[in-house]
Amino acid sequence: MKKKERALFVEKKLNELYPNPKAPLEHSNAFTLLIAVLLSAQTTDKRVNIVTKELFKLASNPEKMLKLGEKKVYEHIKTCGLAPKKAKAIIETSKILLKKYNGKVPKKLALLEDLPGVGHKTASVVVSEYFNLPAFAVDTHIHRLAQRWGLSNGKSVKQTEKDLKELFDETNWRNLHLQIIFYGRAFCTARGCDGTVCFMCKSLYPNRKNKIKTFKA
Repeated sequence: MKKKERALFVEKKLNELYPNPKAPLEHSNAFTLLIAVLLSAQTTDKRVNIVTKELFKLASNPEKMLKLGEKKVYEHIKTCGLAPKKAKAIIETSKILLKKYNGKVPKKLALLEDLPGVGHKTASVVVSEYFNLPAFAVDTHIHRLAQRWGLSNGKSVKQTEKDLKELFDETNWRNLHLQIIFYGRAFCTARGCDGTVCFMCKSLYPNRKNKIKTFKA
């Protein structure tokens, strides 16, 4: 298969497996989604949903989060990875949102990326999931699978994002982001598949004999 053929095959099969993918992080507005995605770095979605259930009851907007304070925020999120750093970022981000954006989460990627603790991936998720604007956030799963499936050389996350955006129509970026992550977690895991085990890898490369070494994100 050529690269475009592989992309079409992947899209077709993922749509069959996950026809209506739902965002795994619980949120009620743009701010709670932003905070949830920020917290998800080096932390499972399940853990994030556990800690935000109580946190968002107390603070579902920047003003309430700021009033809660860094110490109390930390107490709620301390079971997440990098909790001290994240608590600080949440408070600083809340301050900026109130001061510069009247408490609203900006829609522009560049503005989001300037917020403490919010990188390109986090900003892309918020823009795509909440504001329904074209963005393709690449995480470790997507970066790994894009290499195994021959959709990108994987030299960098930036390159992987560029390659995937060129292969797939922007109207499908949001769903594909979630679908690839779900497939990567369930079938094409870092240790469970080496490019020769899961259905997708075997279908795309039926004659592949050697294990595929992937670059990390």
